[in-house]
Amino acid sequence: MSKLKAFIFDVDGTLADTEKDGHRVAFNRAFEEANLGWCWSVDEYGELLSITGGKERIHHFLSLRHPKFLKQQQQAGTLDDLIKTLHARKTHFYAQLLSEGAIPLRTGVKRLLNEMREQGFRLAIATTTTPENVTGLLASTLGKASIGWFEVIAAGDIVPEKKPAADIYHYVLEKMNLKPEDCIAFEDSSNGIQSSLGANLKTVITQNHYTETHDFTGAVLVLDHLGEPDNPCRCIAGDLGGATFVSVTELTKLVTA
Repeated sequence: MSKLKAFIFDVDGTLADTEKDGHRVAFNRAFEEANLGWCWSVDEYGELLSITGGKERIHHFLSLRHPKFLKQQQQAGTLDDLIKTLHARKTHFYAQLLSEGAIPLRTGVKRLLNEMREQGFRLAIATTTTPENVTGLLASTLGKASIGWFEVIAAGDIVPEKKPAADIYHYVLEKMNLKPEDCIAFEDSSNGIQSSLGANLKTVITQNHYTETHDFTGAVLVLDHLGEPDNPCRCIAGDLGGATFVSVTELTKLVTA
C-alpha cells in the first residue's frame, strides 16, 4: 500500500489567483512602458492562457494579432531580445504588485500548507512561472522563511518542455527521490493536469475564473477552492468524504483508496 510522503504545488492559479489580477496587469504595464499600444483584456488573456510560459505567450499573441510586426522583428533579428526584455519587465511589475499585497493566497492554501508542515510532509513546487515570481509570492503572503518550506522549487526554464509536458514533475520526483504514488499534485488548469497525469501523479484541482470549463478528466478531486472551516469548498468531481474543506486526513484517503 502506498504511503503519502509529499505534496507538489503548481503556483499560478493554484496557490494564488495570479493570472487575471497579477500577470495580466504586469504584462500590460510592460507593454505600456515600451509604447507598443497593446493591452490584454481579461477575456483575451484567458484565451492566451492556452499557451504556457510568458515568453511563449507573447510570441503566440504576436502570431495571432500582429503577424506583420512579428515578421519584421524576425527579419531584423530582434524578436528574441524584444520578448526577453518584455518578459523581464513584466516580472519586475509583477514583483511590484506582490509588494503591494495585491495578490493574496487562495482560500485554504495557508491553512493546508501549515497542516502539511506540522505533520512532516515534504513540499515542492512545479510551475512554468519564473523562480523570482514564486519566491516573490511566497515572501509577500507567507513571509520570506516560507521559501525554505519547499524542498524543491522547479520553475521557469529548468526543463526542456513546459506544461502540458510532464518534464517539470519528472524533475521534481527525481530531485526528491520519490515515486509518483508517494505524492499528490495540486493544479488548476487542463495544461497542468496533463502535466501531472503525464507523470502518473494523483491530482487535486482547484479551478478558477479562467479554468472553469477545462477538462479535468483523471483528477481525484475537482474543487472551487480548498475551503476553510467557516468557508466550505464545493466539490465538483470526486469524493471529499463529506468534508467541507480539504485536510491532510482527506488527502491521505485519496492515496490509500
